[in-house]
Amino acid sequence: MSDYTSIACIEHERLEFAVLRRQKLLLRLRDETGNIQTLTVLPTDVATREQAEWLTYRDESGAIGVVRLDRIQSATPV
Repeated sequence: MSDYTSIACIEHERLEFAVLRRQKLLLRLRDETGNIQTLTVLPTDVATREQAEWLTYRDESGAIGVVRLDRIQSATPV
């Protein structure tokens, strides 16, 4: 993924801690079309693949989602 922009290490660590603590997050993220979405999620994994970093989460309906970390505008503990 050549257009991926690494995020700050502290933000990456905060997401990893949220996974470990099973801490729900209010995510504001930019989707692939550029629109901003707001979701309450339970983060389940932070992983590196395809030359980018990804957050896997479960939303309030129980659906599993994945977002590239550089698309997250903010991640606030709920």
